[in-house]
Amino acid sequence: MQSVVTDRPDRPQPTTWPEFWADLVRRVAARLRAYGPRASNQPAWAWPSLLAIAAISAWSYAWRATRPVNIEIYYAAAVRSMTASPSNFFFGALDPAGTITTDKLPGAFWLQALSVGVFGAHTWALVLPQVIEGTLTVLVLYSVVRKLAGPGAGLIAAGVLAISPATVALNRGNISDTLMILLAVLAANSTVTAVSTGRWRPLLLAGLWIGLAFQAKMIEAWLLLPALGVAYLTAAPGDWRRRVPHCGAMTLLAGAVSLSWMTLVTIWPAGSRPYIDGSTNNSAFQQVFVYNGFGRLDQATPDQLVNRTIRLGLPIAPPPSWHRLLTGDLGRDTSWLLAAALVALIAGLVALRRAPRADLSRAGLLLWGTWLVTLFAVFSAASDVNSYYTAALSPAVASLLAIGMSLAWQHRGRVACWLAVAIAVLATASYAAWLLPATGTGLPAWLRPVLIALAAAAAVGLILGCWRRRTAVIAAVGMTLAAMAALVVPAMAATSVVTSGLGPFETPFEPSRVTAATTALLSSGFEIQPALAALEKGNAVELYLMATQTAVLAAPFIWASGREVVPIGGFTGTIPEPTLTTLQRLIDANMVRTFLQSPTTTDPRLTWVAHHCLHIRARSTGRQALPVAVYFCLSG
Repeated sequence: MQSVVTDRPDRPQPTTWPEFWADLVRRVAARLRAYGPRASNQPAWAWPSLLAIAAISAWSYAWRATRPVNIEIYYAAAVRSMTASPSNFFFGALDPAGTITTDKLPGAFWLQALSVGVFGAHTWALVLPQVIEGTLTVLVLYSVVRKLAGPGAGLIAAGVLAISPATVALNRGNISDTLMILLAVLAANSTVTAVSTGRWRPLLLAGLWIGLAFQAKMIEAWLLLPALGVAYLTAAPGDWRRRVPHCGAMTLLAGAVSLSWMTLVTIWPAGSRPYIDGSTNNSAFQQVFVYNGFGRLDQATPDQLVNRTIRLGLPIAPPPSWHRLLTGDLGRDTSWLLAAALVALIAGLVALRRAPRADLSRAGLLLWGTWLVTLFAVFSAASDVNSYYTAALSPAVASLLAIGMSLAWQHRGRVACWLAVAIAVLATASYAAWLLPATGTGLPAWLRPVLIALAAAAAVGLILGCWRRRTAVIAAVGMTLAAMAALVVPAMAATSVVTSGLGPFETPFEPSRVTAATTALLSSGFEIQPALAALEKGNAVELYLMATQTAVLAAPFIWASGREVVPIGGFTGTIPEPTLTTLQRLIDANMVRTFLQSPTTTDPRLTWVAHHCLHIRARSTGRQALPVAVYFCLSG
């Protein structure tokens, strides 16, 4: 009898815990080797090149990134409070006593809290998770684009992402968008795997990644579901009766994972958890879908509400418009390569119009094109957009350019290809020359002349390449000059972010006065040591350090001391927690004495404090004072 040879011979199953872990390590190592330099689907130069790009990215995210101006003090306070107890950690409490939560879901802050819990309350411990997440995003994006258009395109995408000013600035702080973008790119990677292999389990994994991304940035993660669905429905194997249910299963899983934390919080007894900030009825669903969701389209934003409550002068983005992301600071953060990405998308779809349905390059164009158009439309219509939001566009822009350049090289024998490249380069260079200001933070004087010179050289190179398009060397020179002309400005913008020590709340080449004002505003939360020392001396007996109107005023003192500061009214100062009865009880129990609040407030809780407590006039220090008053309350 002949023996039967199988492709997957039976292996002995591990019977002990050491054998189990040894087998798991071997499997993981084998999987990692599939992406290494000896992998059959990659050239030897791909992996070292990728590691170099990742190393440069990590350095750019970490170098001088621990300046106070790079840290959102409100989130920093929450992270330190989350290390105080398991309850605070799970619910994302803002204050150590667990009075209220942050006004966001705590997913991204869990990782920051773990870092602070291990390394201590340092600014670098806050930034470290984002440095790691941002570097991983570069690696994962390479994997996605490599599957779609080859390792060369993958390296181009990773490189373009690494020099994206918005991405570099975002990953130099403690903002939750970094984790959301990583998880979204992981979802794209799983979707492309499902499309290319015909297996639908990776599609379920994509749903899991989107659900986890929701825990980091809420509804924004759901905005990327159409991009994943379009790619799978268009290019996955099988007929529509197979593909549609698979997409439905992915969406259901994404929804279930997304809503899991909110559902658990909803059924949890309200008296044994913090109040949900951002809601008027202690509801996580209202926090996510109204305060942080659809309310951002037609209602006042949280920063606007804070300015109305206590006049802190928080910066407000330009009003909604179709060109909001194309001009000013927002344009200089993310829009340098939008024109080239749009040309790559349109030209690529035209070039592949007769390609098979399962063509991966076209699937990639549809995936990243839908991603880009969806986010651009939403960010243009939202009532308020922070500059770091725009970093979510960077993976799509980088991928479209990479796929477009790969297709351009493949079709270099066609005049239409060179015409598309010329349009992309000239549009990008002209737009960059228009968008560049005369002066600005980190702007070198030579950049505009160099841009013009490179654009002229690229034009000559493209003409020669079109004329001698069958000569690979000339074509390569033309393409290289075109890439240099398109990338020189965003590369210098990203460099200026690093060399100037900018962070998520700043943009490259912004006016120096804007940089100075932002630095003064954001650094003020770290310049409280004299006030903190006086408070700790005057409130040495009380359990709590003080109470403040809005969590914005409480946050610097929580981060600096780790002590409880009661955040009256939450982030905006408008939520009903804690109640006046609760505050009176804390005063009578000698737990809190000092109140920091606006002297002109109409909040009934704080007007009671103003009428029943002693107003302490602070000594002038010569600095511009906050529009707040200090009150000292006695029990009884």
